Amino acid sequence: MIVKRELWSDIPLLHVYNEEMNEQSPVVIFLHGFLSAKEHNLHYAYQLVQQGIRVILPDAYLHGERSETSSEVMMNAHFWKIVLTSVKEVHTIYEQLKAKNYVTNGKIGIAGTSMGGIVTSGCLAVYPWVQTAGICMGTTSFTNLALHQVEDMKQREIDFPMSEQEQSDLLTLLSQFNLEDHVAMWSGKPIIFWHGMRDTVVPYQMSRDFYDGLTDKLLKSITYLSEEKAGHAVSRDGVLQVTQFIAQRLA
Repeated sequence: MIVKRELWSDIPLLHVYNEEMNEQSPVVIFLHGFLSAKEHNLHYAYQLVQQGIRVILPDAYLHGERSETSSEVMMNAHFWKIVLTSVKEVHTIYEQLKAKNYVTNGKIGIAGTSMGGIVTSGCLAVYPWVQTAGICMGTTSFTNLALHQVEDMKQREIDFPMSEQEQSDLLTLLSQFNLEDHVAMWSGKPIIFWHGMRDTVVPYQMSRDFYDGLTDKLLKSITYLSEEKAGHAVSRDGVLQVTQFIAQRLA
């Protein structure tokens, strides 16, 4: 397995592949979580490369090589800016993949954990070129998660750094990326969810309620994996099942 540190359109990333791959090899863009970094998901890349998938691991805005040593409080305040920047940069990476002739057959997927799973969900809502996706500990509604975060901060008596108008404007912007509101964009595409039932960071019920409310037609292409005793961390079994699912759909 070859791991190369590269810079694509000012986005630092790890390009992971092996010598057997060519321009026909499928590609997965894998996105890390909040306060994490690209190299922390190399175990996902390993599993995917073993199954013939080229993997791109970018650093999110203000993370990894792009860190500006901001406090966790400041990072929390920038959470949605980071998410929306990542959604935009995923498309930039896709354009770079095309320019480098890495997606000549169109076989490309996106996956991520936590914040990366949230970004993946948003990308599915707006980018028709995504063929398959893995959403680990994510949400299908940007707006519902934002409202949950505000309520959580109020309960913990943490000052929220936005006015009522700013909050309203943000919710309007975030609504454009709600997966559940853009069914036509992802209907029929193979998507796998993984979520621990004891997750207190990104509530399990947010994505589970969405899944439980789907019609039989939509359910045919979607797999939802729950783990009763898991919290906000993907188990080894989850890693293996998610990577296998994506590799098989891109084969």
